[in-house]
Amino acid sequence: MPPLPSRHQRADGAFDLVLGTAPRGTVLRHLYQQSPLRILFPTPEPDEPPTAALLNCAGGLAGGDALRQSVRLEAGARATLSTAAAEKVYRSLGPETRVESRIVLEGRARLEWIPQETILFDGARFLRGMRAELAPGAVLLAAETLVFGRAARGETMTRGLVRDRWQLHGPNGLLWADALALEGDLAAALSLPFGFAGAEALGTLLLAGGAAEAARELLRGLPERAPGAATLPRPGLLLARWLGSAVAVRQAVGDAIVALRAAALDLPARLPRLWTT
Repeated sequence: MPPLPSRHQRADGAFDLVLGTAPRGTVLRHLYQQSPLRILFPTPEPDEPPTAALLNCAGGLAGGDALRQSVRLEAGARATLSTAAAEKVYRSLGPETRVESRIVLEGRARLEWIPQETILFDGARFLRGMRAELAPGAVLLAAETLVFGRAARGETMTRGLVRDRWQLHGPNGLLWADALALEGDLAAALSLPFGFAGAEALGTLLLAGGAAEAARELLRGLPERAPGAATLPRPGLLLARWLGSAVAVRQAVGDAIVALRAAALDLPARLPRLWTT
């Protein structure tokens, strides 16, 4: 009997993080983590909230890998979640790489969800979903960046799959939903003059629960690092996007994070240390 074809070992990572409050401030209530994902807690600056640093010990994601990420902040808790480095999604031999994230913020909780960019190698097949649930008084500042190819090597993403969906829910149900779908000949899709216009990267920022109208004017006054726009899909919700080179989009997203964390989250007007390493 001929031997069975070998199967590649796939990563199946997860974390479940719950933060609450105590007299001394925000504290850890619960942490579950499954390899290759790890959550580290670097000592924050004295004026910063607790910081959770997400680390993928596998060094990147391949086709067939799956990650499940869950964060819940109890009433009044505050935190920043970022990543230790940019995430890399390698060329797939067929299966998709899947990343599912869920954020739950109870009343008056405040969270920065600001992972560094996700770099999609040529031929990657990437499915990502984000679901956020906010109670009254909660504030979420979330930012994600997709880089289409290894820009530092001059590589562009010519083929593959990208599906990225966001959902925001409030006490009465769905508040906002958005999705990006690219498949097949990505070179053509990314080069369309009235689409991505050859951009290397896409940055997305969402502020929910803060003073969205004032925040929009604040973003419009920032230096234009990359072409972008800030809109108000509904009252109390700000959406901003940028297209351009990977470096310019990272700078634009970083500028926006600095401005909004000070205006909407009462945090210092600087990037967290994880972003500057």
